[in-house]
Amino acid sequence: MADRASELTTMLRTLKLARMASSYGEVAMRAARENYTHEAFLYELARQECEQRAQRRVARQIREAGLPTGKTFQTLQLEAFDRLVQQQVSQLRQGAFVREAANVIAVGKPGVGKSHLAAALGYDLISQGYPVLWTSTAALMQRLLAAKRDLRLPRELSRLDRFACLILDDIGYVQHDQDEMEILFTLLAERYERRSLVITTNLMFSEWERIFKNPMTTMAAIDRVVHHSVILDLMGLDSYRAKEATEQQTRVRASQKRAEPATEAPGSR
Repeated sequence: MADRASELTTMLRTLKLARMASSYGEVAMRAARENYTHEAFLYELARQECEQRAQRRVARQIREAGLPTGKTFQTLQLEAFDRLVQQQVSQLRQGAFVREAANVIAVGKPGVGKSHLAAALGYDLISQGYPVLWTSTAALMQRLLAAKRDLRLPRELSRLDRFACLILDDIGYVQHDQDEMEILFTLLAERYERRSLVITTNLMFSEWERIFKNPMTTMAAIDRVVHHSVILDLMGLDSYRAKEATEQQTRVRASQKRAEPATEAPGSR
């Protein structure tokens, strides 16, 4: 009996059913106590195996995605956004835009939560099985420039293509030179109507000529990004970082005031 159990464990591990190999004994005892049918016993083993594989996949994809730690919807103050944006976000969280190869563009001033929102979407998409990559636009441009110099740009673009959603953070902060502009345009064109982009920017579309320099190139880039897209307009929001800093300063001043010794009135002794 012991030999058969050992052989079963070995076979399950050979078949790469690690969860089944570690839990079949416990599940078998529960099945005996609760009078499982053979089908119910097998179902529970398969359910646990699938659950563990899903957990491992999510953990692996989160590592590969490079998402900022803790920037999820659990830590995002969605109530700070207006009702329209909240409705748009609710729809986006269902992941249909990735299946449709549509884009998301979050436009707003620094500190309003664009990056946090984009990262939170990334976490949600991974939980649904979509491969995601998070990167600053500046870092990705340098990576692609290096690939171009080494004559491996097509290979690098092909690697990016395996991500169903590519999150480009802070596209408006980098003042691109000619080579960077051309590579960025190539990337946008490569993913157009094939793979999704989530872009955060502090520039209105009328200001994108700062990025692409040439009016025609700017128009072509915007056309590819905006076509089949959801635009999250956060321009009306104030910076939550500035608000938090002000509130922190107020708390510090109040604390210091409470700590000051009371001043005695003249002639009180």
